Parts: sequence; structure tokens; C-alpha cells
Amino acid sequence: MSPTTRRAIFIWLITGCLLVAAMVVIGGITRLTGSGLSITKWDIVTGTLPPMSDAAWQQEFQHYRESPQYQQINSHFGVEDFKSIYWWEYLHRLVGRAIGMVFLLPFLYFVIRKKIDKPFAIKLFVIFILGGLQGFLGWAMVASGLVDKPYVSHYRLAAHLITAFITYAYTFWLALDVLFDAKTTSSSSKKPFGSLPLWLLGVTTLQIIYGAFVAGKKAGIGYNTWPKMGDKWVADGMNIIEPAYKNLLDNPIVLQFIHRTIALILVALVGWLWLSHRKKSMGGSQRFALKFIVFAILLQFTLGVLTLVYVVPIELAVLHQLGALFLYTAVVFLNHRNRG
Repeated sequence: MSPTTRRAIFIWLITGCLLVAAMVVIGGITRLTGSGLSITKWDIVTGTLPPMSDAAWQQEFQHYRESPQYQQINSHFGVEDFKSIYWWEYLHRLVGRAIGMVFLLPFLYFVIRKKIDKPFAIKLFVIFILGGLQGFLGWAMVASGLVDKPYVSHYRLAAHLITAFITYAYTFWLALDVLFDAKTTSSSSKKPFGSLPLWLLGVTTLQIIYGAFVAGKKAGIGYNTWPKMGDKWVADGMNIIEPAYKNLLDNPIVLQFIHRTIALILVALVGWLWLSHRKKSMGGSQRFALKFIVFAILLQFTLGVLTLVYVVPIELAVLHQLGALFLYTAVVFLNHRNRG
């Protein structure tokens, strides 16, 4: 692969990462504004354009009036009220379509012009599989809120969110392979940070899933004090669902407690990583990775506490979700630079 091609592919993949990040942010705003259930049909092609006339808006509004969200929550809405939530969901879907084109067209160009070899082309094709899965899970999530209850399944919300993070992480990893020229990277099995980066990746992934559970069950507004939950370290009501294991997945009090606990575990792991490696000799990119992960965890932890104590305002909640993606970026970068 020529230096010019490598540079072009790196810019292309990083652009894709930025669009996925925008998708995550817009998705967070869509959820927080209650806009996610405003479009009740998934028209992949014809849905690219919004309603273009009063008659089209009335038709779209009529579809929404048949939904549980309108009937149980927003029955006071008129067309103008409907438009205020429609546009966020429309933008969310439009960016999703744009991401597909941004990935597809350059990919076809690089393959047709034989700018990339077959193994790397297969790696790139995995992005499309992840993107297709992400789109399917997004619609499955929305569909769960269009029947009977006007709330999406927090399980499907978590699956939709973590798939977006995995797609972002995988794309970013490939971009790093191109940037650092993976073929010339040392094949040494020695890892300067040991197995800790992999543990951080697993725990951070679990934290993002529980963050989605907290968001989906609105568990963030239950106890808005820190570091205690109210006046206790462990709040009452932790075992009110039968069978008991379902408290770990469905009890809002337990969900918030677990989310808090994992946050502290992450801070401890990153602190351990910093203290045990800050004086060791390592490469420039590895030194940067170490500082990056420390900054990212402190920023995200601070945003999490502020979001909690200010009772989840939209602005802080969106920043907290973006902070999670920033932290995930740092964790992926750390793992990539840990390859020896």
C-alpha cells in the first residue's frame, strides 16, 4: 500500500469514526427529547426525504397518532409539536444513511482500483456487517416502543448502543493499523502494559451496557447524591424483584448502584495502570496512550457525577454519553499500542 493510499484510507476511516460519534450524540439527544418514537415506519429509500407538504405532514402525523406514545403521553400534540420531535429522529436516520454512503463509495473505489489487498478488504467489509446489524437493532429498538407501551426495551437500547461503540472501535482500530503500518509493527509478544488494557476494555464495555440500562430504565433520577445514594452507601430496595437475579437487569436502584460501582472500578484500574507504568521506559505513542486514558477516565467520571447530582439535564447527559465514547477511544488506543 503506497503512502498516498495509506493516508487516504486513514482519513476515510477517521471520517467514518467521527460520523459514528455524531450518530451516538444525536441518538442520545433523540432519546432524551423523547423523539425516538416519532417516526413509526422504516422506509429505507423513500424515508430519506422528510414530508414536503402540509398533506404529507398530516399523513406522517396520523401515523404517529396511532402510536402508544401519542395516545398515552403526547395526546395534546398538534402538528407543530410533532415536528419538534420528528426532526431529531429524522436527523438520526439521515446521518445513518450518510454513514453508509461514506463507507460504501470509497470502499468500492479502493477495491475496484486495487488500492488494497484482499485480506484488508475483508477486514473493511466487516464494517458493513456491523453497520447492517446496527441498523437492524435500531429498528428493533424503536419497534419495541410502538406496541402497547411507549417505551423502548432497555435491553434493545443497550444492544443498539454497544453495537455502535463496537463499530466505532473496530473502525478506529483499522485506522490505527493504517496509521502505524501494522505490517511493519513488531511481532514481539511482549506487551508493555501487560493484560490490564484488555481488562479495561472488558470493564468499559460492561459499563457502557449498564449505562444504557440506566438510561433505558431512567434509573439516573432515582438517587441524585454522591458518593452515597441518599443517606446510605447501599440504598434500600435492592432485592425487590423475583427471581432475585432479575434485579441485576431490571431494578433501577440496582442498575444505578452497579453503574456507580463499575465507575469506581474503572478509576481504580486506570490509577493502578498509571502508578505502575508512569516511570517505565516506553515508546512515544505508548506514553501518549497512558496519559490519554488517565485524562479520559477523569473527564468521564466527573461528567458522570455532575450528570447525576444535577438530575440528568440533557446537556450533561449528552456530554456524558460523548465522554463514554471518548473513554472508549482511549481504551482502544491503549490496547492497540500494547501490542509490543
